[in-house]
Amino acid sequence: QVQLVESGGGLVQAGDSLRLSCAASGRDLYAGGWFRQAPGKERKFVALISWSAEATHYGDSVKGRFTISRDKANATMYLEMNNLKPEDTAVYFCAASRYYNATHLLPPLFWGQGTQVTVSS
Repeated sequence: QVQLVESGGGLVQAGDSLRLSCAASGRDLYAGGWFRQAPGKERKFVALISWSAEATHYGDSVKGRFTISRDKANATMYLEMNNLKPEDTAVYFCAASRYYNATHLLPPLFWGQGTQVTVSS
């Protein structure tokens, strides 16, 4: 099992950038991902990264604006968000799993507690 703690959320204006971090409790071979949940809506996939960081995949709404990365030495995953839009406003969750394919993290997933990102117009 792994514990995940997100940080880096906040209130920004449209067009700004923000970087989220997700610190993991261990250095096991987990793939990682980011999801987000807007008020009243379902949690949606944002991005994933393989353990080796050689493979990444993004949701259509963030392609070209967001970049997922990881620092294996420090067991930390990042989400660099550029050109933020009001529709990016959501609680962002990081997740980890031992199992994944090219486009999905597979169960069982471990979740962080979430960090709020608010983008004003």
